[in-house]
Amino acid sequence: MTDEQIVNLYWQREESAISESAGKYGSYCHAIARNILFSREDSEECVNDTWLRCWNSIPPHRPSVLRSFLGKITRNLALNRWEKARAGKRGGGEITVVLEEISDLASSIGNPDELPERLSLTACLNRFLKSEKEESRKLFVGRYWYLRSIKELAGEYALTESGVKMSLLRARGRLKKHLMEEGFFL
Repeated sequence: MTDEQIVNLYWQREESAISESAGKYGSYCHAIARNILFSREDSEECVNDTWLRCWNSIPPHRPSVLRSFLGKITRNLALNRWEKARAGKRGGGEITVVLEEISDLASSIGNPDELPERLSLTACLNRFLKSEKEESRKLFVGRYWYLRSIKELAGEYALTESGVKMSLLRARGRLKKHLMEEGFFL
């Protein structure tokens, strides 16, 4: 079944939309949740919450790319669950490491709490990613969007772990320069 057909099922309020989404994108959403939560049970709950959130979001939204829409919902739910579980204490795993890697960039961008600035920053990040070579872009997104481990990325792209780290370090440097050029870096 195509994404458009699945979205139409949501618009028609057909419960089969959930099973079609789960069949087509369940493993994708589980992978996102597991990379963040490191718990099968928490990941399962998070993915189930994804289907509910999707059901409540379509309509009124009509996502143009269902996979990305579901991935974003899963990621946000998993990050919220991770943050709630570790409130007041320092957590472990990839999230803490990833946040430390980009903390100097994130803290210097200014106040992204206002919608116009967030939209402008999103456009800036998209321009940066488009300017990156394919491998660098995939490593960057894999690490900072999907929160994948250095070891996992190295295995997938047939690189050494130090090669992945160096690529990410250089990409962060290029991003910092790009943000400065666009006026985001204070």
